[in-house]
Order: sequence, then C-alpha cells, then structure tokens
Amino acid sequence: MRFYKESRVKSRWRSGYLLLTIDRLKNRSLIFAVVLAQLFTSCATYYQANYEFNKEFESGDLNKALQTLKNKNHATGKDRFLYFVNRGVVLSMLGRYQESNEFLENAYLFWEDFKVDYFSEGASYLINPTITVYRGEDHEHLMLLYYKAMNYLKMDRTEEALVECRRLNIRLQQLSDRYNSDNYYREDAFIQNLMGIIYDSDKDYNNAFIAYKNAYNIYQNEYEKMFQLKTPKQLKMDILRTAFLSGLESEFQHYKSEFSLPDYEYKPNSGGELIFFWHNGLSPYKAEWSIQFVIDHGNSHNIIFNNPQLGLSFSFPRSNYSSSELSNLSRMEFFHVAFPKYIERYLYYQEGSLEANGNEYTLEIAEDINKIGFKVLEERMGFELTKALIRFAIKKSSEYALKKEDKNWGSLLNVLNTITEKADTRNWQTLPHSIYYSRVPLPEGQTTLTLKLRGSSNQPDERTFTYTVKKGQTLYHTFSSLETTFSNYRN
Repeated sequence: MRFYKESRVKSRWRSGYLLLTIDRLKNRSLIFAVVLAQLFTSCATYYQANYEFNKEFESGDLNKALQTLKNKNHATGKDRFLYFVNRGVVLSMLGRYQESNEFLENAYLFWEDFKVDYFSEGASYLINPTITVYRGEDHEHLMLLYYKAMNYLKMDRTEEALVECRRLNIRLQQLSDRYNSDNYYREDAFIQNLMGIIYDSDKDYNNAFIAYKNAYNIYQNEYEKMFQLKTPKQLKMDILRTAFLSGLESEFQHYKSEFSLPDYEYKPNSGGELIFFWHNGLSPYKAEWSIQFVIDHGNSHNIIFNNPQLGLSFSFPRSNYSSSELSNLSRMEFFHVAFPKYIERYLYYQEGSLEANGNEYTLEIAEDINKIGFKVLEERMGFELTKALIRFAIKKSSEYALKKEDKNWGSLLNVLNTITEKADTRNWQTLPHSIYYSRVPLPEGQTTLTLKLRGSSNQPDERTFTYTVKKGQTLYHTFSSLETTFSNYRN
C-alpha cells in the first residue's frame, strides 16, 4: 500500500536503518541461511503458487475454494492481507456476510497495526521483495471497505455501513494527501458514489448529495481522462434527487442545466427500490518481467544505469557506495533485474441490463478496477526500479567481496543471486475487473427481475431473481460473473 510516505522510506534508507540490516546480513552464514530458505519456496508467481484456489474460484466452485483457503490458513504469514480479503470475498459471495466481515475487518486492522520489519526490508535488498509482508495496494484497501459496507447493507445494518463510510472517508483523505499531482490515482469516484448510496439509505440526503457531487467531479476531472470512464447517468439522477430532497434549490437548478435535463421532476417512489451491483470478470494478476541495463561509469559523481531500448536511465550518487563497492561495480557492464507487471483478464460479457415490470434498466460501469490496477503500478514503477537497482548493486557488491575471500563461495553466491532474483507478484486477484450498477424501482410486494448479460456473440445470458420489498425499503444485490475470455491459469 502506498499510504505510507515513500519519502519516509528514502529518509530511512539514508539514515541507515536498512543499511544497518544489510550490514548484519553481510555475515556469510546469515546470507546463505536466508537465501537457501528462499530456494525452498517456489519460483512461481503468486498466482501460480495458488493455482488450486484460483482454479476453483474462477470455475465458481466457491465451497471448494473456501476449503482450500482454510487448509492453507495463512492468517499469520507474510501474505495474510491477501488471505483475509480472499476469504472475505468468497464468504460474501456465499451469502455469509457476517463471517465475511470478520475477515475483512482483520485485513483492515492489519494495515492499522502495520509495523515495518526492518530486517525483512533489508533482507529484500539482498534477495527479493517477496520475503517482505505484503501491505496491499491503495485501491485494494478501499475495495475491502466497499465489500464490508455492502455486506452490512445486505444485512440491513445501516449504522454499521455508516461506520465503513467514515473509514472510507479517512482512506480517501489519506490517498488525496499522499499525492499532489492530478496525474496520480488519488481520488476514487466509485467510492464517493458508494458513500452517497450509504448516506442515501440512511435518509441523510444532504451528505448523500455532497458525496454524489464529489463522485461526479472526480468522474469529470480525473476518471474520464485517466480511465476513459464517464459519469453514470444514474449518478446524475441521484444528484438531482438528493439536491431536491435537501432543499438545495439553486444546486438543483444548476445541475438540471448542466446535465441538460430541464424537464426533470422528482417523483417519489410508491414502493421500494433495488440497487443492483454487477461484478463483471476478474481483476488483473501480477506476473514478472525483466529489464536489461547497461552501466555507465563515465560520470565522476554518479553511476548511471541505462536501458536504451525502453529509454530508461537511473542515476545513483557514487557517495552512496563504499570504495570497495565502487570497485566491484566498476567490473559490471550489463545485467538484468526482475519487475512486476499486470496481466489483464479480458471481459467475457460486454454489457448487461435488468428487466422488471416491463421496463429495462442499463447496468452502467462505475469502476474499472483493471485500469486502476495498471495505473497504480505504473505510478510506482520508478520506485520499483530504484529498489531493484539498489538490490542488484548490493548483490553484486557482496558477490565480488566474497570472491576475494573464496572464489568457490563467491561463485555459489552468484548462482544463488541469479536464482533468487524475483519480482513481487502478489496482489488481490479475486477482485472484479469492473463494477456496474443500476437503481431499479420496485412495487410493494414481490417482483421477479431478469438479468441479461451479453458477450461477443451478442446472445443474452439470462438469470432471474425474485425480491420482496416493503414500502420505502431499499434492497441491495451483488451478482458476480467470473467468466473471462481466456484461462489465465494455463500460463
């Protein structure tokens, strides 16, 4: 997760926390103890290492997937954040909302109580980043609160959903404070929209209007440019409705004009309504790729790592290295390092709609988690590259230093360094690719609704649901379609 300041990480590096740990690891026995421990772990990506669970989940065999998670029980391991959120998702999809929230709360508290393990952080510069505890990405920490809030809404526990709403507000503020540039993912339109829906459910129309308006501004100013995602029409309708119900006449007239809806009139619903969320497809998963660098020693003040093919250039002050390390680095001319990359799982269904009482309601896309994932990793790549280059420089420096003492041990360390060079491919892989939604008015009593999903063949895949609603009641439903256009576990 990137709510922590990267500048703080850099300052800690300069102040010597990580260097102190690395100096401890330069003890030969420690080096080989840690490295050999890594050799007993799989060199597979995180997705491949969890093949059984992923295959069961993607095929919709949720009970088996849950059992596989139970058997692994990584509640205290370095991947515990992912263990908690995966169990939370599966339990939510099984309708076990309270149990789901218990695991999602564990994931939330994990970040709240997170403390950096400086020994592991330092060791990661000698081995690879997979030995550190996975903290979660920015959008992953927002999404776990989305799942928690939805679970509470489905259980008709609005007060608890409002607690998650306040937590979301804090997370969004942290994210906004974290970045100053408008080119970064620093605000989330869908989460603001969700907050509006939660306030709306509590008849707090004024706060609902504010959240809906914030969502609209983010769609207009950021999402449309970053993710090519336009404001859902339903959000515009909710802005007008809550402005009217809040008595905000000037805002009501302003948005009627801005949305080109001069004839809009608020009409109270005689029955209840359904807010239907469609989780379409699956989010991208991380894989590994490598870049080859050439070292330029021509600059008297800096060591420069270049990749002409990709136009990459990174400069490190020579003052960062001891004279022996500089001597060792001077022998290198080129090398490669591993980095994470996202692989998209393409959507099988392209659009969906709901049909109820002779009316059709379009399911509109409100969040593209796939694009957000790519954006978040892209923003962090400079930091990832820097860490990888420092890791490689330290590995090679230790390797050359050891060769001076014993060529055989030095050669062995070279082999181990090569084998253990690995990117961190962990991410929350049970998230949907995209989230769509629609607000459907329902008459009091029982109603049968038809969900129509359309793929590339344009033949609708239909499912029916029956709801019983009371006057003034709002129901919430989440439907997940896990189909993608290729089976990524074959890779």
